[in-house]
Amino acid sequence: MAPRARPRGRPLVTLASDLGAAYAAQMKAILLRSVPPARIVDLAHDLPAHAVAEAAFVVRAMGVGFPPGTVHVVVVDPGVGGVRAPIVITCRDGSVLVGPDNGVLYPLAEALGVVRTHRIDPHHLPPSRIGTTFDGRDVFAPAAAALATGSSPASLGRAIEPTPYRLPRPKVNGRAAVGVVLHVDRFGDLITNVPSAWLPAGTTALTVRLRGRARTLPVGTSYEQLGRGTLGVVPSSFGTLELSVAHGRAAVRLRAGAGTELRFELGPTRRRSTGTVKSARRR
Repeated sequence: MAPRARPRGRPLVTLASDLGAAYAAQMKAILLRSVPPARIVDLAHDLPAHAVAEAAFVVRAMGVGFPPGTVHVVVVDPGVGGVRAPIVITCRDGSVLVGPDNGVLYPLAEALGVVRTHRIDPHHLPPSRIGTTFDGRDVFAPAAAALATGSSPASLGRAIEPTPYRLPRPKVNGRAAVGVVLHVDRFGDLITNVPSAWLPAGTTALTVRLRGRARTLPVGTSYEQLGRGTLGVVPSSFGTLELSVAHGRAAVRLRAGAGTELRFELGPTRRRSTGTVKSARRR
């Protein structure tokens, strides 16, 4: 299927990276100098360093909400300067994804519909390379600028097959859901890959086994409902179950992070509500 034609007008470019603000600003300078009317949206520049899987999860969740034809640039690139390819993935809705071929682009590309992939040849870009350690500025930003101003992905290099990458999938084992923490947000919440829809209706508590220990935790629909300082389970904004401490940090409490395996017992465990806090703030 051919990709949808990209919309005309001011191009929309998103940036996501583990680079921090200072390095990201250098990428934006390239884009703003090359595409003056561009709209640049910073998705995140505080993604965990070198954490390709976690970044892929977060970028997919954010990227699917943008309009068709968006240029998405993702730079979480521990193999920069190595054998991994710099690529452009064209998607069914006309969006294009720019970044390293290390898996970080693939979950979003798959969600938007992969049409074709091209390897970026730096010789097809303006001569801006300074070294081999910052492809975000020297390769990916110029490529995104070219795409935003009407260049075709094919003009940047030859067609290749991307390296497929799929995020870990949860499994059902009897009456249990076996999953993994995919993301730790800035509040220290542990976002898992177990769908919230798997939680039986009316469940007020869940037994969670993590790091060799089983805990029965309250289930709430909000952090306020859990109560200040209470470790519990809530349906996250990602559509998956989340371990959270209201006004605290579950990652610290549980000594867990991205990649930690866990098990939810989905049986009819119930208990009374632990009460609420008066504040309506998120934390």
